[in-house]
Amino acid sequence: MKNEWDDYADEWDSNADVNRYAEQAFSSLLNVVSLSGSRILDFGCGTGSLTEKMAQSAGQIVALDNSTKMIEVLKKKKLANVQTFGEELSEAAIKENKCFRTKFDLITASSVCSFLPDYGAALNIIGSLLVPGGYFVQWDWMSTKENPEHGLSETRIKKIFNQVDLELVSLTRAFAMDSKEAKMTVLMGVGRKPVPKSSN
Repeated sequence: MKNEWDDYADEWDSNADVNRYAEQAFSSLLNVVSLSGSRILDFGCGTGSLTEKMAQSAGQIVALDNSTKMIEVLKKKKLANVQTFGEELSEAAIKENKCFRTKFDLITASSVCSFLPDYGAALNIIGSLLVPGGYFVQWDWMSTKENPEHGLSETRIKKIFNQVDLELVSLTRAFAMDSKEAKMTVLMGVGRKPVPKSSN
């Protein structure tokens, strides 16, 4: 089945806004977590704009996107510590692929969550893939509407985090991008997998 994002794959890396978004997301990520030697899942990685930057210091990255054309572009970059998958994030995919058997220190989702059909279900899966104390970091266009066509509201992010096994560490307006129509703000949500309390 054709994925609508496949049509953008060939030109994606030449889009200045895409590269600027990735640069600012990466910069904001470094203010939150250390990537050194980390095992990372880049969920909705696209052609790897953010993956490439993280790969310079990460231990291993699993890059997942449901656009096989985007994944093909990323594969051609031949990043030694990056393993790619062109499929949906689902319980079935996790069971079928060995790379998901070891938990992740960090999961990133850059401009992904607002496009998900079920944001809450995805966060439940993400929580199950993190080590205790591991982080999930998302960036999405900010919307002031509760159910917008694109973007997420601060209220919605807080609401969903309250329903899943992830602590919302911070929710900030990380950076803004100028478009012809307006300045668009990007929200950065940082979640953390709770560390079980010692029974001692």
